[in-house]
Order: sequence, then C-alpha cells, then structure tokens
Amino acid sequence: MTLLVNGARVDLARPTGDMIRAHPYLEEKAKLLRSQPAQIVEPKGLLYVQQREFAVTTPRDGSVSILGSDDATTCHIVVLRHTGSGATCLTHCDGSDTEAEVSLIMSSVKSFSNFTGCGRLEVHLVGGFNDDRQLSQKLTNQLLRAFDLQPEDVHLVTFCVTELNDREEQDIHFPIIYGIAVNVKTAEIFPATFPEKGPDEDLRSAHVLTGAPLTNIYDAKTEQLRIGPYFWGPFPHVDFWLEQDDAQILQNLSTSPLAEPPHFVSHIRSTLTFLKEHPFPSRSLFPDRKPRIYKKNGEGLWEQVCSEKI
Repeated sequence: MTLLVNGARVDLARPTGDMIRAHPYLEEKAKLLRSQPAQIVEPKGLLYVQQREFAVTTPRDGSVSILGSDDATTCHIVVLRHTGSGATCLTHCDGSDTEAEVSLIMSSVKSFSNFTGCGRLEVHLVGGFNDDRQLSQKLTNQLLRAFDLQPEDVHLVTFCVTELNDREEQDIHFPIIYGIAVNVKTAEIFPATFPEKGPDEDLRSAHVLTGAPLTNIYDAKTEQLRIGPYFWGPFPHVDFWLEQDDAQILQNLSTSPLAEPPHFVSHIRSTLTFLKEHPFPSRSLFPDRKPRIYKKNGEGLWEQVCSEKI
C-alpha cells in the first residue's frame, strides 16, 4: 500500500520541499502547531516516553490519558493512531533502525484495531531542524520511506519536521518544537514539556546509552508500565567521560551541541553516574530477571508494585 496526503500518494522521489509545496495543507498545519506555546504536562495521567521507547494505548485506558516525549533535537517524535479504535502509539525515534521501528509500532497499533470495521491509520511526525550534519533530514526521509513500505495505507496528517520545525538565531539553527503530547481520549496533539520524566529515568536513559533497540514500555491491557529487565556490561570509558567538563560532554555526546536544551549535560552526567554505579544490572537491578512494574495510583501517579526499588 502507500503513504497518502489528502488521499494522494506521496512522491518520495522528490525532495521534501517539493512534497510540502505539493501539499500546502501540511505546511499550514505545521504552522498552526508551531504557533502554540508548549504546555506543561503534569505527571497525573501521563505516560512519558523516552528516546527509543514506545507506548500504545486506547481511549478505554483508565490510567493513562496523555502520551508524551520531549528533548528531541535531531530526533523525531512519531504518533500513529487508528481513527476507528482510537489506538494511539507515541515513539521517540533517533534513526537507529527506522524501518524495523516503524514496522513495530504499526503492529502495536494494529493489534488493538484488528476487529474495528472502520477507520484509518494516521501518522503525525514532529521534530528535527536544519542541523549542520543533516541528520534530521535523513531521519525524515527514513520515516517517510518506512511508512510508504507498510502493507496498509497510512495517512500523513501532521508533518512538522526538519525545515518546517526550524528557527534561526544569529546564524545558529534550533528546533521550534522540542516535545509533544497526545491526548489518547481526544486525539489532540500539542507542543509540551514535562517536569517529570520517570519513573526510573536514569535506568531507562542508561538502556538507551548502551545501545538499546526500540522498546515497548507499556501493557495497555493490564495498564502497567514495565521497565526491563535490561542488561549491559561496564560502559566504556565511563570515568573518562565523568571527568570531562560540560563543553566536552556537549560537543562529543550530542548530535547537535548548539541546539540542546539547557539540562542536556546534567542529564548525561546523571546517566553516566548510574552506569558507573550499575556496571552489571543483572546483579544489582534485575537479579530475578523480572521487569520493574508500575501502576497509576489513586492520584494518577506511578507507583511501583513489583521488584525492589533502586
């Protein structure tokens, strides 16, 4: 099947600029999204998705009403939704294995939509900017191709990526939108920031830094957040990196050093410290080889229901 905009097939042989001009609706929708101020999303009812994670749920979920992610510079945040079932997936892609990741999120949404007689698959892409290394453009192209290869029609509804998400200040380029949220009950998508990115923020970040594949973190049937079990060996040169000043960490551990949010370095330091403290998570974090399980409590906040706390 194919990737469609307003019922017309997207011509992926043409540059994305030509595609935007051929479908002015996409540019208008991106402009509208960019014009909205970022909303602060509090933890109640939120499922925060980190880089290389995804989560899928439906409007029937009694625990999670918002899926969200931020801190995307060259990364793209993808929302895939089936309009019949309302099944909604949010993921934070960095280009590590885009084709396999798109197949995975397609399967996850379809698994909640198999018995829905009507509706269609809609995709929303947000993130990236005109970075010097053109990593954003590469990821945009990878995502478009991957969705075009799917066996079902996919309708591209939001396209606020790379050149459509770029601003320039003193000859330096930045993303306009760093994060988004989707309300799984209403399907509303909006720019967002998140004071809380947990639970297990350092553990999940460590999993990414050690080369994790895209990972499903949520079981919508049981309404449980499931982290791990994750396994890695001692992180190479962790002491060296922890000894470096902020400028060195920013320059060497970011894909876009000039465009990172202010907390990037402190986040990386915290993750590296976690990796140093847990060189063998099979011993210190997951000795029973079972995931760390969380459910929302009466206040709408995550509460651990299984395994020892770190």
